[in-house]
Amino acid sequence: MHVVITGASRGVGRAIAESCRSRGDSVTGTSRDGHGGLIKVDVTRPGDIRAMGTALDAMPVDLLVCNAGVYVDKGQNLADGYPPEMWAETFAVNVTGVFLTVQELLPNLQLSKSPRIAIISSQMASQTRAPGGSYIYRASKAAALNLGRNLAADLAHLGIAVGIYHPGWVQTDMGGTAADITADEAADGLLRRFDELDMATTGCFRTWDGRDHPY
Repeated sequence: MHVVITGASRGVGRAIAESCRSRGDSVTGTSRDGHGGLIKVDVTRPGDIRAMGTALDAMPVDLLVCNAGVYVDKGQNLADGYPPEMWAETFAVNVTGVFLTVQELLPNLQLSKSPRIAIISSQMASQTRAPGGSYIYRASKAAALNLGRNLAADLAHLGIAVGIYHPGWVQTDMGGTAADITADEAADGLLRRFDELDMATTGCFRTWDGRDHPY
């Protein structure tokens, strides 16, 4: 199986890539700097995404994991924080970057016998979890959830299954050391969810440990 993972240089993305390789999958990973054998892709740069598509020309993609993401508004103050530039940066990575990546690799996905797209969102996308704060991140992950649901509808006739996932509260630079689970635990659970994804479950919003998450 050929797996493409954006944001594979650290955290959950790197753990997913390592788990895929350990079970024999062929992995194409990306990062903003392209170090460590990864393809250089800044998902805010359409040219980088097009170059990735060119590099993968005529190569089937069985699983596309849209993992690249940022959380830059942690701790911002409602009174004077959340500047417009922060909104633009976050949505460029967490939403537009996902869409452009899917759009570019759609021909590659269509070459697979069982194509799947996994979009890493967050439980913070859910309208049932609205405790306040982190407005930009929450809004971007809600948009990624909505994007995934609509992609599932539009790609159904092509047999491409789309799942949206909450990776858990993970011990990464983003999640912090007090988080519940390690990146390896998150990756193992997420891979089980990706393996389960098919046309019967396309459009699902699920947690890393297999629970359906309310929208």
